[in-house]
Amino acid sequence: MSAGRRLLYSLLTPFLRGLLALLWYSYRVEKIIGAEAGERLIADKTVCIPCYWHQQHLLCANIIRQWIHKGFDASIVVSASVDGEVPSRIAGSWGAHIIRGSANQTGALVMRDMYGALKRGSSIITTPDGPKGPIFQFKAGNILMARISGAPLVPLACAADRSWRLTSWDKMMVPKPFARVVIAIGEPHIVPRDTAVDDLESHRVKMQDTLMSLMSKCRNELESSAV
Repeated sequence: MSAGRRLLYSLLTPFLRGLLALLWYSYRVEKIIGAEAGERLIADKTVCIPCYWHQQHLLCANIIRQWIHKGFDASIVVSASVDGEVPSRIAGSWGAHIIRGSANQTGALVMRDMYGALKRGSSIITTPDGPKGPIFQFKAGNILMARISGAPLVPLACAADRSWRLTSWDKMMVPKPFARVVIAIGEPHIVPRDTAVDDLESHRVKMQDTLMSLMSKCRNELESSAV
């Protein structure tokens, strides 16, 4: 990076951190479905693979940030491109370990680094339909990593009663200030190491369906609490 870009990022990072914090603390988190599951992960120091849709990154990443502050050891995969520099700095400031790369750019190397992090006892945070979609399609690489490492997949989802939607491929959700929010944490899902390759698809479909179901539960909870 040029000196000018480094200076820009050094100024932009704390600004965005502050803005995101202000947004988060303005939200009214009405319920965390399955909160006890998250507390167990932290208390037991479970090495796992928390996963959520790319669209819901802003809210779900804040849940991970809270877990990290409680002692959860997390590694986050961030694009190796210049565009990933600010997100990398923000996640690093939370105390997360950073793995630079993506399935599209450096797939084999990223998988190696993810596996290494899991073996060292650091959980891997993933957006299973990222980095370029299709939206809400759980990709098989996450299932394979769970099978190879033995780490359980932990689904996360959320909903907000009012939000902005970006024009990106994932229609990124940015809840508006003071939005009502519901978050869901699902039960860990283990892909046994002896699972045949032909049987991995059933696990992929199950995780995809679980994330969609959790998202619907969050929306339903918001609707019922508004009555």
